[in-house]
Amino acid sequence: MTLRVAVVGGGPAGSCAAETLAKAGIETYLFERKLDNAKPCGGAIPLCMVSEFELPADIIDRRVRQMKMISPSNVEVDIHLDNTAEYIGMCRREILDGFLRQRAACLGTNLINGRVLDIKITNNGDQPYQITYSDFAGGTSEGTLKTLEVDLIVGADGANSVVAKAMDAGDYNYAIAFQERIRIPADKMKYYEDRAEMYVGKDVSPDFYAWVFPKYDHVAVGTGTMHRNQKQIKQLQAGIRERARERIAGGEVIKIEAHPIPEHPRPRRVVGRIALVGDAAGYVTKSSGEGIYFAAKSGKMCAETIVATSDGGRRIPSSADLKTYIRQWDRAYGLTYTVLDILQRVFYNSDASREAFVEMCADRDVQKLTFDSYLYKTVVPANPLVQLKITAKTIGSLLRGSALAP
Repeated sequence: MTLRVAVVGGGPAGSCAAETLAKAGIETYLFERKLDNAKPCGGAIPLCMVSEFELPADIIDRRVRQMKMISPSNVEVDIHLDNTAEYIGMCRREILDGFLRQRAACLGTNLINGRVLDIKITNNGDQPYQITYSDFAGGTSEGTLKTLEVDLIVGADGANSVVAKAMDAGDYNYAIAFQERIRIPADKMKYYEDRAEMYVGKDVSPDFYAWVFPKYDHVAVGTGTMHRNQKQIKQLQAGIRERARERIAGGEVIKIEAHPIPEHPRPRRVVGRIALVGDAAGYVTKSSGEGIYFAAKSGKMCAETIVATSDGGRRIPSSADLKTYIRQWDRAYGLTYTVLDILQRVFYNSDASREAFVEMCADRDVQKLTFDSYLYKTVVPANPLVQLKITAKTIGSLLRGSALAP
């Protein structure tokens, strides 16, 4: 037999899953509705992703080595990467996603420009699942209705996942991100050449942060908040535009975009022979709102599990086999998610705590621990003395925040 796997969704999660499967000789189908899609996203990627996923230099628009943290009262803290070889990569998603998707296709993935409409799930042994989809290859807006039978499905189709609904994966809480791409004058763009900014304050977000991230020829200016505050999102966006007003003066809005961000993993990420990865699974971190690396990594890990448990595509993995990927994922990244969840709850709940948070970020040991954790995707253990110092600073910041709170 030849194992057939459908990957639904052609972002980093789906493309990296499809690439891994195709490399192993597994018959792989990758569905993507919009091949020129530019997903609304800050577009920041850690250094470890560049090397692990062999991203070429031209994928990276900007190499950020300076981060400016700005408190509710506009106190600014500058954070610098001392190692010139280290940086945070800034990408446009249409460029990054297109590269990963085409690489998967070149390695043997069957790329389908189509929209999945329905998934017929059978609980009868190893009987195939049937996918009904609109194929847009002919160029028609409605598409041609087609079906495909596969042995396994990887759901990589984002927060509004059709696959998650079909497998009854359960709901999750989510945030809303709103972003404007703004082309600013060259002299102002020079300021953002290798610098990104993060703003905190209830005027820009009651429970998250706002940002100005540099891209190829523009800056991405945006904010995020939990969906219960969705009606306030334009007011919050006006807040970040006002806070960054002098630095983006004379800018022209070239694109407006918004999208949901999952806040925690879905209750069920594997059901039968279907597995969720990326945003569909809920793999966006609290505090930072980062999801690109975790999307790509989860797609790769899930596919590696399929390859290993299918004997290179010669048998159909079971639900128990697929759950190996979930255990590996939680073991590798569970602590990271927990720590960032705690940080968001502690430091994003009042302007007083946000002031204390920015103040704490001025400490070089805190900066190094934060950057190392982000760049290399681990909760980096500091030596005991440094760890004790950071813990003391955190407690001190919390006490000052409590004292300042109304």
